[in-house]
Amino acid sequence: MTNPAHLEQTIAAPLEFSGVGLHSGAPVTLRLLPAPAGSGIVFRRTDLDNFEIPANGRNVAKVSYATSLMRQGVLISTTEHLLSALVGMGIDNVIAELDNLELPILDGSALPYVQAFLRAGIRVQRRRRETVRVLRPVEVRDGKRFIGVYPGAGYSIRYTIDFPAPIGYQTACVDLAAETYGKSIAPARTFGYKADEKKLRDMGLIRGASPECTIVLTAEGPENGPLRFPDEYVRHKILDLIGDLALAGRRIEGHVVAECAGHAMHTALVSRLMKDRSTWELAHVPVAAAPPELIASPAARAEVYSPVLIGA
Repeated sequence: MTNPAHLEQTIAAPLEFSGVGLHSGAPVTLRLLPAPAGSGIVFRRTDLDNFEIPANGRNVAKVSYATSLMRQGVLISTTEHLLSALVGMGIDNVIAELDNLELPILDGSALPYVQAFLRAGIRVQRRRRETVRVLRPVEVRDGKRFIGVYPGAGYSIRYTIDFPAPIGYQTACVDLAAETYGKSIAPARTFGYKADEKKLRDMGLIRGASPECTIVLTAEGPENGPLRFPDEYVRHKILDLIGDLALAGRRIEGHVVAECAGHAMHTALVSRLMKDRSTWELAHVPVAAAPPELIASPAARAEVYSPVLIGA
């Protein structure tokens, strides 16, 4: 039988999330809708006459503390956690409707999305999945900061960070082909230093941040622990990277290495890769015949971390 991993997928039923934006603090409702094969991921501003912005590198806006998309002056902000969850769970086609400019931060991770996908089911579609297969190395450097993508089978990431105390130096690796995203990456939450709070709020940022959606750090450690993983910080950077690289328009086929990078470098890598057509090709795994649409079993998709077990 055809391997469903070789075919595109969408969610089996609509899903709805409500909350506030991390940086704007504005209330927002996000509704995810199943989309036809070949649609990709498309954001739709229901408060602006259903204006649509496809999730691709051509629509990346200025990037600093979050990744934003813009088309014809219309903005969608903080897209990385949703995009990460979609890629991590192998969902290719979705319409994401929201009634404000920024996606809800939820618990600061991608776990609420993953849990919702598995409750609703994931529908396999009658179209072969294409990947962006890396043919030659592409790198972006900025002093000691670095990110590169290299040819190789599957989709693997190695990320290194070096932050002030209490984080320090951390390295983590993930193989997305192993279907461990729901357990090992999705639960990792965003984080910030309490000492930076006033400065960031004065810049109009983190107005929606709270201990319920952010790991709050002092030099002694997290104020709102325990952590979900000893290396939760670098795992969250991988989560962000997966979401930012989704702006290539398709799942990457290759190996990614990042050292002290961030959203701006992640999206710069996408831009550099997409602009040089000699560095990649569209590829897919041939299949003999496309089966009828089916709902993938949650057990077959991923083992998902349970927050009930935190600190147990």
